[in-house]
Amino acid sequence: RAWHTTMSAFLKREGCVTAGFEKSMWTLEQNGHKILLAAHIDDFIIACADRATLDAFRLRLLKAFAGTYEGAVQTYLGCEIERDLVKGTTRLSQTHYSIDVLKTFGHWDSTPAPTPMVPNTRLCKEDCDMNPDPTAHRRYRGIVGSLGYLVNMTRPDLAWAYSELSKYVQFPGKPHMLAAEHVLRHLRGTYTKYIQYSRDIPSTLRNVLWGAVDSDWAGDTDTRRSHTGYVLMLNGGAISWKSRRQDSVSLSTSEAEYVAASQCGQEVLYLREILRDFFVPQIKATCIYEDNLACIAMSENPVRRKYSRHIDIRRYFVRELVLQGVLRLVALRTHLMIADALTKSLPSTAHIQHREVMFGTRPFGPHETFAGRLLHEAAAAA
Repeated sequence: RAWHTTMSAFLKREGCVTAGFEKSMWTLEQNGHKILLAAHIDDFIIACADRATLDAFRLRLLKAFAGTYEGAVQTYLGCEIERDLVKGTTRLSQTHYSIDVLKTFGHWDSTPAPTPMVPNTRLCKEDCDMNPDPTAHRRYRGIVGSLGYLVNMTRPDLAWAYSELSKYVQFPGKPHMLAAEHVLRHLRGTYTKYIQYSRDIPSTLRNVLWGAVDSDWAGDTDTRRSHTGYVLMLNGGAISWKSRRQDSVSLSTSEAEYVAASQCGQEVLYLREILRDFFVPQIKATCIYEDNLACIAMSENPVRRKYSRHIDIRRYFVRELVLQGVLRLVALRTHLMIADALTKSLPSTAHIQHREVMFGTRPFGPHETFAGRLLHEAAAAA
């Protein structure tokens, strides 16, 4: 806290202002150029389109805190960053960290699994071991913790598996351990995966925030709570995602979807504020794809029904975001719902399709051209 207070005071003297609701991101305008700054403790990333302006600010920062300059960013907090200025792409990956995890837990020579979890897997409390072996218990906690760092940084495709495994870290049983080992087998075949952001996307989507939200109604077999999954995209790749069990039991699929939409709406609001202060304002409402028509209707139609009045707070929150032009729920067919991979274990074909969209290596269905879809369907039929 002392370091953050000292650093913030220096940045304020320089004329920096915080971005959105975030207290570790700053912006600054100097000489007609914009400087973007992000910090994790004492590790900084500075971006500016003008080299002279960036260097002048960097020298003042290093002089104030006796820091070191590492050059163009290549790694940050264990995340590898690969930029191609000619093609206009940026790739984020954790290849080296994934290799370390696989070797640490003895899965470097394992046979890769096609999905993070066996399709239709449901872990439950009945399989818990109330007196687990200390060595196995330590191993399970280590696997889940390692997967958590991957999920938080670059692997939204593992978010559902991590969410399931983390419920049982206190008393893991044999089925839970087998599921954890299965995730590592999947990681062995996908440890080189990356999220790619590109400027080679349709002009209508450039610097435009959009996303998808889904829920799995009563999916948790222990509590019958539903599961929320959402992913938010920018310039081709995922920038924010969440897969977690909801805090209360929902009485219908539309209620579960509405709870998920409200949680996604909070993240949309947070990101739009940051993007605005990072000089990328979102002019139009953020498009969020949703596959439940009742949820969409409730967000737009101010009708109070006895079957939905118990979710009034979330209903009015989402409705206000819609009325204010912050977000817009758009109907989408379930087979295209990329957030589905964040709410359940899917067959390999569906999982890979949604994963590649989130990673920015496959165009999202509604954003493909009509001719492209026809060609794809014709090839599949042949």
